[in-house]
Amino acid sequence: MKRILIADDHDAVRCGIRAVLEQRPGWNIAAEAADGKTAFEAALKERPDVAIVDFSMPRMTGLEVTRRIKKHLHATEVLIFTAHDSHILAQEAFQAGARAFLAKSDANKLLLAAVESLMAHRPFCGGRFFLRSRRELEETEGGAGLSPRERLVVKLVAEGHSNKGISTILSSSVKTTEAHRASAMDKLGVNSVAGLVRYAVRAKLIE
Repeated sequence: MKRILIADDHDAVRCGIRAVLEQRPGWNIAAEAADGKTAFEAALKERPDVAIVDFSMPRMTGLEVTRRIKKHLHATEVLIFTAHDSHILAQEAFQAGARAFLAKSDANKLLLAAVESLMAHRPFCGGRFFLRSRRELEETEGGAGLSPRERLVVKLVAEGHSNKGISTILSSSVKTTEAHRASAMDKLGVNSVAGLVRYAVRAKLIE
């Protein structure tokens, strides 16, 4: 029997994931969690084969949950599940130790395939996502030297999110978001949201 942990702060999302996974004989939902801290504690207790972890959760981000799971449970494979489509975010997820990355909008088509890959200890990066090297990212983005988190903040600003909204998405403080935003603007030599948007379009961070 294969054991799966589902961690997401929305009841409806967890219910949807469960409904999809329970189609497969031999797969058992070992535990569910509505925040990052509970997710990590449940992982330590249940030792699941696969942990499906939302990127944005209260009390601990999905990336931090992933890092802690991989530090203590080497055999548990992690799938980062997110509502925010971003190659940068995918790169961060894999760097944290996840072996699969999937947008929630692709769940109906790809969730079973992603979990099957992880059960076989194979990586999965489905839908629109793919991994790119740091050099490729820098070349695409004009050699601006932005960190992965700065690029993600720029993308979210360009999509119209406020500092507070970005902080909620990334489970960070508003002060930290403001610092990443200011640093990115300084590196890019821009002084307005319009400048960030133009850069995001040029760098293909947004359509």
